[in-house]
Amino acid sequence: MKKGKVYLIGAGPGDPKLITVRGLECLKECDVVVYDRLASPRLLRHLKPGTEKIYVGKLPDRHTMKQEEINQLLVDLALQGKTVTRLKGGDPTIFGRVGEEAELLYDNGIEFEIVPGITSAIAVPAYAGIPVTHRDLASSLSIITGHESPDKLDRSIHWDKVTNATGTLIFLMGVAKIGYIADQLIKHGKPPETPVALIRWGTRVEQRTVVGTLATIEAVVNEAQFKPPAVIVVGEVVLQREKLQWYERKPLFGTRVLVTRARAQASELAEQIEALGGEPCEFPVIEISETAEPEAVAALRDALSQAERYDWVVFTSVNGVDYFFRWLQKLKVDVRRFHGAKVAAVGPRTAAALAERGLTAEELPAKFHAEGLLEQLGPELKPGQTVLLPRGDLARELLPRELSAKGLIPVEIDVYETKLAEGQDELALEWLKEKNIHLITFTSSSTVTNLMEVLKRNGIDNPAGLLSGIPVASIGPVTSKTVREAGLEVAIEAEDSTLDGLLQAIINDNKKRKHTTLGGRD
Repeated sequence: MKKGKVYLIGAGPGDPKLITVRGLECLKECDVVVYDRLASPRLLRHLKPGTEKIYVGKLPDRHTMKQEEINQLLVDLALQGKTVTRLKGGDPTIFGRVGEEAELLYDNGIEFEIVPGITSAIAVPAYAGIPVTHRDLASSLSIITGHESPDKLDRSIHWDKVTNATGTLIFLMGVAKIGYIADQLIKHGKPPETPVALIRWGTRVEQRTVVGTLATIEAVVNEAQFKPPAVIVVGEVVLQREKLQWYERKPLFGTRVLVTRARAQASELAEQIEALGGEPCEFPVIEISETAEPEAVAALRDALSQAERYDWVVFTSVNGVDYFFRWLQKLKVDVRRFHGAKVAAVGPRTAAALAERGLTAEELPAKFHAEGLLEQLGPELKPGQTVLLPRGDLARELLPRELSAKGLIPVEIDVYETKLAEGQDELALEWLKEKNIHLITFTSSSTVTNLMEVLKRNGIDNPAGLLSGIPVASIGPVTSKTVREAGLEVAIEAEDSTLDGLLQAIINDNKKRKHTTLGGRD
């Protein structure tokens, strides 16, 4: 059997976007990934279907697999002809023991490639607003392991040389030894007032930073009940944090948000959450697809063949616009046949989707839902007019009912259907169970009902009980009503029923909570 190949990859410090382009390429190609605790689990979403996942990470109180066993595991997998990715936190060559793994691969004649990663030694301080060098403060740095017993530290570290060798000292994995490290640095010449910072889970939503001096840092760490993993920075560069802590000042910093939108649409909301400093956790519970029911397709075909009869075409969602034009193309209906109809849209995004296709919406309601549209169009709507409503199969009946009550003729067509999505991320489900989700977003009533159903299908008998205590952000009053009917409470409701309105409401709520707590969420 032909031998496989092993990629020894640095995953970066935690933020999944900090992996290198080459590292991501290797991750997507592999047959099996061997990963540890410090590599972001969100990176595993890039694996191709069927990729084997083997966790070999270490926890503070136990080792799941000894290093020698990991080394042999990589050899065994490659000898089976598999392409293997060994995913390690930070950079694999900096205290990552990549040399031991690569050496055994070499001894067994297995091809390997070392893919560098961004080391936590520089990235984590940067995310805390601490540049490890500075023209006026430090022109050099040392990176030192702190994850040893005091006697081993004394054997591996020449304190008399290290203490004043460089402007900045970076200790990795040394939280439990911070008192001893500080004492040794003072003993060998560092002033007790030298600034010190510890950054826990840097670049992640859990990032937390404490600052003190060599004289005070042990007490600061103990009082804060600060736990590993963390990077320790010693030197005057720590003072830069007061001005430069850009990441922790982002409006959604420290907030992990569950995004329940359809997979095709979730990325837009997720990207905006990420840009605002939050961490999106995509858990799509709805799936949007072209209408397939024969009766619905027949009705749609008949309605579109009579394009000239409509006085209005009213769109209530971006999906309605997208799938309407797909059907026009599929059925070869020329959009110019609707020349006698006025076009209306609910919300600016729906209007923008129309504008991309060269159509300008006649009216935009001040409130972005069906009730607002009816209120805005009231004077324009005349009895006897025919209104085409391209919508989804789960659309509310309010709009056609009210149009009928006003003497108009609504013609509903289901241009798309909403189904229960499958194949949700197991990590997101675990985070929900462990209350590691800080906020749940709902952008439609179907996302609410489908989330409850998905949880039931995953063995959760009482979904409302599982979700209790996690704040809910709703896109508007209609969705909020469904949230309450599901047994949940609405903590945040958008004033404008749009994604931008939802995000703004979340930002406002975050600001309010940070003003009423000491330092906000850790």
